[in-house]
Amino acid sequence: MEKLIFIVDDEQAISKLLSYWVKDKWKYQVEIFSNGEDVIKNLSKKPDLILLDIMLPGANGIETLKKIKQFDENVPVIMLSAQGSIEVAVDSLRYGAYDYFTKPIDQQKLELSIKNAIRNYDLTKELQNLRENVKQEYSFDNIISADGRMQDVFKLVSKVLNNDITVLIYGESGTGKELIARAIHYNGIRKDKPFVVVNCASIPRELLESELFGHEKGAFTGAHQRKLGKFEIARGGTIFLDEVGDLEMLLQAKLLRVIQQKEFERVGGTELIKTDVRIISATNRDLKHAVENKEFREDLFYRLNSFPISIPPLRSRRGDILILAEHFIKKFSEKLDKHIKGFTKRALKIIYEYNWPGNVREVENTVERCIIITDSNLIDVDDLPSHLRATEDSANVETSSPLFSDETILPFEKLKEEAIRHALRVTNGNIVVVAKKLKLGRATIYRLMDKYNIENRN
Repeated sequence: MEKLIFIVDDEQAISKLLSYWVKDKWKYQVEIFSNGEDVIKNLSKKPDLILLDIMLPGANGIETLKKIKQFDENVPVIMLSAQGSIEVAVDSLRYGAYDYFTKPIDQQKLELSIKNAIRNYDLTKELQNLRENVKQEYSFDNIISADGRMQDVFKLVSKVLNNDITVLIYGESGTGKELIARAIHYNGIRKDKPFVVVNCASIPRELLESELFGHEKGAFTGAHQRKLGKFEIARGGTIFLDEVGDLEMLLQAKLLRVIQQKEFERVGGTELIKTDVRIISATNRDLKHAVENKEFREDLFYRLNSFPISIPPLRSRRGDILILAEHFIKKFSEKLDKHIKGFTKRALKIIYEYNWPGNVREVENTVERCIIITDSNLIDVDDLPSHLRATEDSANVETSSPLFSDETILPFEKLKEEAIRHALRVTNGNIVVVAKKLKLGRATIYRLMDKYNIENRN
């Protein structure tokens, strides 16, 4: 698609010359305006660049420039003037002009300036789109759960979005600790700055200090040039320290200094580097126990643990298993261009009753694998990984329960409805017991009863 350039000049000869260059020689689309008021009215056409004369009838070029920037602060505007005044040039740049040319205009320099300006504008729009996509990807709507305890987690997360308090996320591997950390960052006050991840358990200990804080040239064998650490790269944004409980004592002391003093030195350096980052940490360890065993500094623990958030494992919120399985079926069916309707009842029972030690990540990987393997529009037991199939054999699974009594395939929504109805029957309508048995919050039970129009007649 051709780029659109607005030419704004009240001198017809200048407008024709510029139009000849821009349209006939450089192959851009052109629209010509003789005053600032008309160009403001047409900004909804979203020009890729504006050539704007300083001396215009009515609102002058500087006043028009200000209004253009109020509409779109990023659109490039190149100012044109018959005056060679330094003051005019400075004013133009101060109010957001990309470049400034005096008449007569150097054709080659103008062409180069236009190319660079449009390229930078395209990159800016691309970056804005990426940020918007990232924000949508890490919105709370994309964290799938109907469990009351996860709703409590979301409430806690909402409390830390508009401040910089240090957050420590507890949870087993695969529960979504990094997803929560990203949701905090991309919905918070630092969302337009970097989000930098450091896995403290996956980087060799002898390299982790350099990874976090950088190093100077010659600091150690192989340090052939200066390297910036993650704390410098994350400046203004968020650094996510995953598995922070694996940090050795020396690095714990250095991290404590960063939190307290907001400064550090690169490995092999003496310069104090100031840092402005938000720290979000995560661990699957019991850090209180680690403190008692002298494996983790108590002062650092209290600094990191300013706002703890604990993510329950999937096996303790079993009601989410089917919801997640349904979500991942939709996701990977679309991604892999397959039309998978769901699971057979035998396969679904295995999935529901399996403990999922790898939590949400294991469900995701399992569903993707099943969709790749199956030749049907329903995932059956034979499509499941062998360790899941083994749970059926070891438990001698029977299909006589109210939910799995025959080979009829129930939609996920119907299955959830039947689970609530069955639980109410066997507990004589005791909502507290139903919530406990289904591992759901009472508010969630009431919400689902209302959704499925279920009356508690007991």
